[in-house]
Amino acid sequence: MEEKYIISIDQSTQGTKALLFDGSGTLVKRADKPHRQIVNEKGWVSHDPMEIYQNVISVAGALTEGIDRAKVVGVGISNQRETSLAWEKDTGKPLGDAVVWQCARAAEICERVEKSGMGESIRQKTGLNLSPYFPASKIAWILEHADGAKEQAGKGNICHGTMDSWVIYQLTGHKSYKTDYSNASRTQLFNIFDLEWDGEICAAFGIDPQNLAEVCDSDSDFGETDFEGLLPHPVPIHGVLGDSHGSLFGQGCLHPGMIKATYGTGSSIMMNIGKQPVLSTHGVVTSLAWKIGGKVDYVLEGNLNYTGAVITWLKDSLKLIQSPGETEALAREALKEDSLYLVPAFTGLGAPYWDSHAAAAILGMTRTTGKAELVRAAVECIAYQIAEVVEAMSEDAGIKVDELRVDGGPTKNEYLMQFQSDIAAAIVQIPDAEELSGIGPAYAAGIALGLWDESIFAKLKRVKYEPSMEEGLREQKCRGWKEAVWKVLAKG
Repeated sequence: MEEKYIISIDQSTQGTKALLFDGSGTLVKRADKPHRQIVNEKGWVSHDPMEIYQNVISVAGALTEGIDRAKVVGVGISNQRETSLAWEKDTGKPLGDAVVWQCARAAEICERVEKSGMGESIRQKTGLNLSPYFPASKIAWILEHADGAKEQAGKGNICHGTMDSWVIYQLTGHKSYKTDYSNASRTQLFNIFDLEWDGEICAAFGIDPQNLAEVCDSDSDFGETDFEGLLPHPVPIHGVLGDSHGSLFGQGCLHPGMIKATYGTGSSIMMNIGKQPVLSTHGVVTSLAWKIGGKVDYVLEGNLNYTGAVITWLKDSLKLIQSPGETEALAREALKEDSLYLVPAFTGLGAPYWDSHAAAAILGMTRTTGKAELVRAAVECIAYQIAEVVEAMSEDAGIKVDELRVDGGPTKNEYLMQFQSDIAAAIVQIPDAEELSGIGPAYAAGIALGLWDESIFAKLKRVKYEPSMEEGLREQKCRGWKEAVWKVLAKG
């Protein structure tokens, strides 16, 4: 078979990665480039859109150096979700820097919308609780504060949305202004039941839906690019997914009840719930997984603030370890009888509690508590938090979770993975690849272009951990964790 290549662009919060897949779906090369984190005296976090686009071109160039570029046949894109920006439709010039997902500068706009009585209606239509985390209020903030934005919007000469739309617009020479269903569902402007931009919600934020991107199937043709002349001919962009959705797809979670957890600084846990949406009553949110093959899949999602970041805290703030790799041996050294709990509510608690005023705490210390016990409690708190979100999703969806697919740096810790399996009472599967958020859109593009079928997901080889903890002990440990969390909740 003639060799063919797929390029996947993974535009993330810290930088941009380019991944090259050969005709068999094997990842053969990677190139990375970071971009600036622009933080002002108010704590606002921004990115320079032009720097990011230039980095996309740069990593694509580095990635394809030394190969026959004529054999590149398609492109997939994944992106940092919720980061929002606006640009002029005719020139493609950004109207200021992008507002990063972490930035809460639009909180006042959310308060204004809440006072109007729209909060619950927005949740019922979008599956998302009203929050400055989502693009609706970020775009409203840009329209109200960025130089020229309101004027250009009035003329219909504005594009605004998420990073995928920006990258697509630039890569296609301003010809394609599109987004996919996964990214649209995270804007808090998209009705996930009617599958369209919601006019009433848009009006509440002062946004004209006519100025929003066309929403397309996640595996549709988003336009063609040659990466500014890098390739000898234009190729189609044929797979676009938000990064967490890309990871879900890359993990092969294609059927209801399949669930993945990404372990990073924080964690995203996502469950495929199939063709019918379920609004959560247990502290997680509802979104679209994607629309692929003409069919929509829904997800439940929970986000945690501090998982891998707890290990960073041990290293950088407490100086208890010099590298994350030390935590496994220390966790195994700790006294089995010690019942220490660390609740990492350094910036409040995310799913399923959503208490921004909760405070971090170490509970259950005894005279035998030492360095090893504290390190083990820090490792274990990651598993407890993820297990609680999995439990919430199981309750919402009415689906028993028997298997959890995981990815991210902390999955190298064998103690953590076994403890995760024990506490979640589920098999934990770890793939032999790290770049799941980039693998997802690459697989989607390759399937859409006829290079592969769904058997491509079998390429990922997996390490499995199975529950081995006695049920009574598991229940005792989980009960102790819930009691510890209750003590730190501001509303507890």
